[in-house]
Amino acid sequence: MVPPLERLNLSIHTTSGELQAQVDVPTSIIPITDIVPVMRSLGEQAQALEISATLQAGKKISCQKGCDACCQRIMVPVSPPEAFALAKTLEGLPQDHRARIKRRLAETRERLQAAGLLPLLQELAESPNQKTDSDLDPINRAYYALRLPCIFLENDACSIYEHRPAACREYLVTSPAELCQDTEKNPVQVLHIPLRAGTVLSVLWAELTGGPIRLMPLPIAFEWAEKHQALNKKTWKGMELFQAALEGLGKFLHQTFTSLPRKKPSR
Repeated sequence: MVPPLERLNLSIHTTSGELQAQVDVPTSIIPITDIVPVMRSLGEQAQALEISATLQAGKKISCQKGCDACCQRIMVPVSPPEAFALAKTLEGLPQDHRARIKRRLAETRERLQAAGLLPLLQELAESPNQKTDSDLDPINRAYYALRLPCIFLENDACSIYEHRPAACREYLVTSPAELCQDTEKNPVQVLHIPLRAGTVLSVLWAELTGGPIRLMPLPIAFEWAEKHQALNKKTWKGMELFQAALEGLGKFLHQTFTSLPRKKPSR
């Protein structure tokens, strides 16, 4: 049953310009998973600003259907609310599709275990401490070196495309697609993202639970969601939850603006 929705018109100042966005927000009592598509929609509308500016500048987006280099090797970060949403999506798939994904998930975990990475990824998902980029960089590099295809990848395309994580939606490049075969060695130009929905959802989750802002690796998301399923049974008023998400968005945008290089005053 689809919860009742209220359409909101928002004006948000981002690093890619002024975002005039529309979102449909549930107005009933909802679980955290119901806010995930709302924030993903907001992120995609913000991304459209940057895509438009990029195209107007004479560049093009190289990512197309069938181009799966990133899906073949990159460690996808997932926010806790997305982990719950992905687990729900997985269980709702037809039996044969679900079985294929679970088989690939088991194979991926076996390879991670053999490489000694599985305990490190599990620690990322459960650590009570805030992780830094310097903490994550060596793990990302080690994961990338394994060349592990995404468990959702089938026939060179995402088999859950409409439900894919925010990080997958946000990863676009303007450099030639062939350079993506090895992003460690090649000068890949990644599109600037004005609003990262996964990060905002992580900030929201941290505010709701009092824990760190965490993004967990996709292969660990289902294990984490099962372990913490009691948290997914909590509900909130839809508008209050969305308001809390907007506050998290404000923190994200503030940090983004303050991290921009300052222009020298003209004389």
